[in-house]
Amino acid sequence: MSNLNNIINKILEDAKIKSEEIIKNAHEEEEKVIAKKIQEAKDLEKEILDRASRESATKKDRIISNSVLKVRNEKLEAKQKVIDEVFHKAIEELSHMPIETFHEYLVSKIKSMDIDGDETLILSNDYLKAMLDNKNKTLQNDFVEMVKEKLHLQENQPEIIRSINTELIAQGKKGNIKLSAEGRNFKGGFILEKNGVEINNTFEALVRSLRDELEYDIAKVLFN
Repeated sequence: MSNLNNIINKILEDAKIKSEEIIKNAHEEEEKVIAKKIQEAKDLEKEILDRASRESATKKDRIISNSVLKVRNEKLEAKQKVIDEVFHKAIEELSHMPIETFHEYLVSKIKSMDIDGDETLILSNDYLKAMLDNKNKTLQNDFVEMVKEKLHLQENQPEIIRSINTELIAQGKKGNIKLSAEGRNFKGGFILEKNGVEINNTFEALVRSLRDELEYDIAKVLFN
């Protein structure tokens, strides 16, 4: 019996030692696993923070870049509006030049053109009314018909037309420009028409043709 007790006690003692060793190893393994997970968490945290920092910097740069682009576009738009206003004002001032000044321009411009001299001169409604000395009338149908009847003969053409034709004859051209009784809705200047072909010398067309050439110089004067 004593031997049996000794054997049992020995088994229990060995089991206790073994269990303590197992528990110790388990604790050590647990600590290793925990330490590894903590390190992995720290590494992941650093990676997340680094990525967030990069994304934040990228986002900040993008916001700054977009803001700079927006400001630049707004400045360009504002400058373009100023330039547009300059050209618009040029058209307005040209279209409101005194009638005598316009007549001088008309004679000078037409005699410098490569034309036959028997074209029809089309003016704006405002200038046509002024030339016909009917400032207080509008070109209603009855008035237009009356003017048509008067203008089909050369001797009934206004003085300015006779002046133009005199200059053209002196150049060896036909000198048979006629004034159209029907004006057009443009700001100023004139149109020459023959056989359905028109030469556009309106002030709008003139300014438009010069815009590409002048816009850079105007911008330099305005904004430098």
